[in-house]
Amino acid sequence: GNLYDAMRDLFSRYAMQFNRKYERKGHLFGGPYRQAVCLDDSYLLAASLYIHLNPVKAGLVFDPLRYRWSSSRLYCEDDAPKSFIDPDFILHLLSEDQIEGKEKYRLLLKQGSELEAAHVLEQEDAIERFHLKLASVFPSFFKRIGKKKRIATSSGIDLAAMEELEKQIEAIRISPFDRKPESRKAKKYIIEQLIARGYKRAEIVERLGLSRKTVYNILKSPL
Repeated sequence: GNLYDAMRDLFSRYAMQFNRKYERKGHLFGGPYRQAVCLDDSYLLAASLYIHLNPVKAGLVFDPLRYRWSSSRLYCEDDAPKSFIDPDFILHLLSEDQIEGKEKYRLLLKQGSELEAAHVLEQEDAIERFHLKLASVFPSFFKRIGKKKRIATSSGIDLAAMEELEKQIEAIRISPFDRKPESRKAKKYIIEQLIARGYKRAEIVERLGLSRKTVYNILKSPL
C-alpha cells in the first residue's frame, strides 16, 4: 500500500474528529506527513534519536523516557510495555547485545538532549545537521556504525561512506563548471548517492551548487 496516502488520510480524519470534539478550527499538526528513503545506518540512528528528543526540545518533558506518547522506552528499558514497534534493528547498530545496545541508546539520548536541534518543519536539513553534531561528539562511534551499511547491503545498493562523499561534494562545489567526461561521471555518481540517501532534487541542487537543469541532464546522460 501507499504509506504516504494512508498517513495523510489518518492525520486528516483524526484532525477533523479532534476539532469537532473540542469545537476548534484550524490545523492540528505542525505540517503534513512526510517520508524519505534512508539507506545510511548512522543517519537512521540520528533520525530515531531526533524523534525521541522532540518532546524535550518542545519543552514538554525533561526526560524523553517520561513522555507518554513516545516509543523511547522500548529502546532504553528492559521492562518497557509490549508494542508492535520493533527497536531491534536500531539497537543492533549499537551492539549485538540488546542490553548493551539500550545502554548506548540511553547515553546518546542524554548527549543529544544537550545539543541544539532545529525544527524539521522550519529547516529541512535539521536532522542532517543534528546527525553531524552527534557525529562530532562521537566521531569513532558514528564512523563505525556508518561502515556497517546494513540497510544499503540488504537493499543491494553500494553506499559510499559519508566522509568520502563530503570530500567529493566539496570538489564539485570548487569547480562546478568542469565539463570533462570524468567530472560528469563523478557528478552523476554523487547525485545517485544522494538520491539513495533520500535527498530531494532541490536539496541536491543546493548541496552541489548546480542548476536543476544540470542535475537533470547528468542523470539522463548514459556516460
